[in-house]
Amino acid sequence: MVKRWIAGAIKRKGALHKALGVPKGRKIPAAKLARAAKAKGRLGRQARLAVKLRSFPRHHGPRKKR
Repeated sequence: MVKRWIAGAIKRKGALHKALGVPKGRKIPAAKLARAAKAKGRLGRQARLAVKLRSFPRHHGPRKKR
C-alpha cells in the first residue's frame, strides 16, 4: 500500500475552490460540493476526493514513535 497517497492525490491546491467560485480560506458548502461530485472529468474527481477527505479525522502534529 502506498504510504502518503493523499499528498500524491492533491496535485492542484486551490483548484477546486477556484472552479466552484469559493474564496480560499472558506469552506466549500456541502451542497455545492455534492453537486460538483456528480460532474464528469477533473472537477468531479476533485470534488469526490474532497468529500472523502472531509470524513477523515484531522491530524494534529507528528505521530510519536513507539
